[in-house]
Amino acid sequence: MKDLGIVISYTIKDMLKKKTFLISNLIILLFIIVGFNIPNILDAFNSEDESSVPTVSKVLVVDSQNVYENKLSKLNHMNLGYTFEIVKEQTYEEIKQKIEEGEIEEALVISKQGANIKIEYIVEEMMMLTGIPENYSNALSNLYKEVQLSKIGITEEQISAIEPNFEIEVKQTSSEEVKGNVFVIMLLSLVLFYAIYFCAYQVSSSITTEKTSKIMETLVTSTKPRTIVLGKTIGIGIVGFIQVAVIVIVALICAKYSLPEGILESVLDLSQITPTLGILTVVYFILGYATFALLYALTGSTVSKPEDVQSANGPVAIVAVIGFYLSYFTMMNPTSDLNVFASIFPFSSPFCMPFRIMMGIATPSQIAISIVVLVVTILVVANISIKIYSNAILNYGSRVSIKDMIKMYKNKDDSNG
Repeated sequence: MKDLGIVISYTIKDMLKKKTFLISNLIILLFIIVGFNIPNILDAFNSEDESSVPTVSKVLVVDSQNVYENKLSKLNHMNLGYTFEIVKEQTYEEIKQKIEEGEIEEALVISKQGANIKIEYIVEEMMMLTGIPENYSNALSNLYKEVQLSKIGITEEQISAIEPNFEIEVKQTSSEEVKGNVFVIMLLSLVLFYAIYFCAYQVSSSITTEKTSKIMETLVTSTKPRTIVLGKTIGIGIVGFIQVAVIVIVALICAKYSLPEGILESVLDLSQITPTLGILTVVYFILGYATFALLYALTGSTVSKPEDVQSANGPVAIVAVIGFYLSYFTMMNPTSDLNVFASIFPFSSPFCMPFRIMMGIATPSQIAISIVVLVVTILVVANISIKIYSNAILNYGSRVSIKDMIKMYKNKDDSNG
């Protein structure tokens, strides 16, 4: 245990003193802080410009032929986002002058030509406009229908009765009730995947770097390879967990104090975040990290150059991505058998099961089976990784092939293990 503690301590100190690690984390935190404060920054610029740029939201409506029979004032009660000034007469030159002086933003000139109603839409610049905005068109169309229906003796109450008020309720046939915002759940699954993946990836990079600097020779002569693998995995895991926790805490603080009141609660249903969910999420983070970290320890020990790490990690990266996408896309149908499989399959369960728990559809037996499968997978992967690591760690030649790894695993003469 003493040797394990020494390796863990050394790994943590080595990670924390790396300039690239510190700088990258500071950049991430800076992006989070700036990102959440973009609305405040824009508001600050807008407030500075308010004194010089007038805010105009008035629309002039000219109905010289009284086509709408004095009903156009109702436009101001339709929540279209503008104030409408209704007049009987106004020439084009007068309208143009009002737009140029900023008294109005645009104008609608209504006239009747035979059976058709003509609407001239006057703006300062046409830009990409190809016609009257749809909200104006719908409002004028509905108002005209109301005028015509009132002519034949239909009251506003009767007109309202014609318009159906739909009350929509969605039901599912499955007995499993799905709770929570699925979009948020999928987003959190993405965050958990990157947390596990990048923390685990650093294990292979660390091992390969130490092989290059010959530090590994000193470690191997002073302690067992098994201790090195477990110590580095635990050490990097601790740093990674703290890193993720700091990023999440900073993001939540920025969201709470930088976003408008109520925005965070409307997007993230905090009622779904329970102590049980928090504990199980940490458990799955640890187990998922351990699975992929041990696999990356294996790939890191098979190469001698840092530039070869990425290609060596390719197969493990593919397994991780397949596991993530299996989890991610089955969440679109969280009550399906495939999603249940994704929550138990060891390479996807760390990303899937915590959010099945959040949705309230994971049974205690499924959680227990999922954790047992993960633990068994970790033991198997650890056995294979430590065995091959013990034989490949002092290899400074060419990259170890799959055939060589099989031979190393079958080799029972492992004096270092």
